[in-house]
Amino acid sequence: MDLFAFFGSLLWPIKWVIEAILVAFHEVLTFFGMDADAGLTWVLSIVGLVLVVRAALIPVFVRQIKSQRRMMEVAPQLKKIQDKYKGKKDQFSREAMSRETMAMYKDAGTNPFSSCLPLLLQMPIFFGLFSVLRNAQLEGNAPGVGLLNAELSESFGTSSLFNIAPLHLAISTADGNTAVIVTAVIMVILMTGSQFITQLQIMSKNQSAEMKASPMYRQQRIMLYLLPLVFAFSGFTFPLGVMFYWLVSNFWTMGQQFLVIRNMPTPGSEAALAREARLAKRNQRKGIIEEAPESDSGTAVIEEPKNVQRDQPVSKNRAKKKQGKKK
Repeated sequence: MDLFAFFGSLLWPIKWVIEAILVAFHEVLTFFGMDADAGLTWVLSIVGLVLVVRAALIPVFVRQIKSQRRMMEVAPQLKKIQDKYKGKKDQFSREAMSRETMAMYKDAGTNPFSSCLPLLLQMPIFFGLFSVLRNAQLEGNAPGVGLLNAELSESFGTSSLFNIAPLHLAISTADGNTAVIVTAVIMVILMTGSQFITQLQIMSKNQSAEMKASPMYRQQRIMLYLLPLVFAFSGFTFPLGVMFYWLVSNFWTMGQQFLVIRNMPTPGSEAALAREARLAKRNQRKGIIEEAPESDSGTAVIEEPKNVQRDQPVSKNRAKKKQGKKK
């Protein structure tokens, strides 16, 4: 049995949802005048797919942040357990260390794999989109599993970005197509740069001193430099359509992390201190504007408005009479 056909059957529900979202955005874009068969129209439909998926994953992302906060809180306890069994390489010590570590995670309501949850949930989307694109290209005008009918399937499978870079091709299948290779290389560079910036701002600004001293921080540093290899592999293997999904998703993650680090930083981190400084400066500026002047005794002086009576115009005769009375 073909491996792709096997995974395609497993991903049938996901492919149905992917096709429904792609077709919905494609119909909206063509309604506003875009070419139905243009590669740019299908790329923007993929962007719409990213927005829908990432918006749906916001609750998972919030849960991830809370889990990371708990991981930060248990970092000192984790270090104590590791110091307790430091240098002990026998099986009994390793098993005891593993049991105590898992018990600590359970009590804290977290685990070290929670930070990978959004990415793991997106992996079926990657492979589902890959399968939809592959079927649309290989089967010609065969319909998809859902709303992607024969006409749309042919349009999607044969679409090219600016009529020079087919979306179904990758570097490994480009067969010398320079436009595909150059586009894929540019996207790999952008994907690597966005992921590097995202991970770097987390490690440099949103980690407490305890977290930076933990083994998990060292693992994050290793991953920081291994990710470019992952993106290089994906750029060589995955078609351009799937890479567009990954690239836009990376940009979403980068912006999302920036907002979280700025507005909800980890307590004790550099970002938390910067936020406290901004709030203090803002409150001080408001206080200067709203504060009333104080007297020497320290109490605020409230001046009542003075009622100035306006002189009424008088006639010459009345003015002479007044001067006569004064005399």
